[in-house]
Amino acid sequence: MKPNSDETQELLDRAKGGDNQAVERLLEMHREPLRRMISLRLDPALAARLDASDVVQEVQLEASRRLDDYLRSPAMPFHLWLRYIAGDHIKDAHRRHRKAQRRSVDRERQMQRPATFDQSSLELAAQLIDPEHTPATAAMLHEAARRAEAALAELDEADREIILMRNYEHLSNKEAATMLGISEEAASMRYLRAGRRLAALLQPGSSQSEPGA
Repeated sequence: MKPNSDETQELLDRAKGGDNQAVERLLEMHREPLRRMISLRLDPALAARLDASDVVQEVQLEASRRLDDYLRSPAMPFHLWLRYIAGDHIKDAHRRHRKAQRRSVDRERQMQRPATFDQSSLELAAQLIDPEHTPATAAMLHEAARRAEAALAELDEADREIILMRNYEHLSNKEAATMLGISEEAASMRYLRAGRRLAALLQPGSSQSEPGA
């Protein structure tokens, strides 16, 4: 598992000594990764109503309140601890907005994902369709990325989550296993199966692969 970076650990040590500026810097360092993690998981229709940055602010406020507890017993790297808090806030956001406004949200539902998917989708498409990324297929990758995004929406939640963790957030297998509460072997097998299912959806002739499907 990727440990805290030297800078993060230094800031944590300073925060433990009561340095408020270190706390502010620590949260600022992790703001963008948090925003990306959250934006990847907000339903597109909900994302039109709720900015990921607003959820980030809620997460960081809670992290500030709970930081002393974390510093007393850091059971995992700081970035994974933040992800746990963010996961709870994402669930709460969906419960509040989807249940309170289910009809209007469902009418507005769209297949496309936020723009933050773009580069990672290109990389994923290249990996699944042409691992060697030859020049002949380079021009096809943007269309393949669009198909990859649509195919992700067709995966079940468990498969989609492991793909997001590994390919979009670039968590290690051990980090993904920690976040999912499963063994490293189970996480590896889940990722392998999810990748196969996603690749199958991208094959010519699949219902998803046709334009406008």
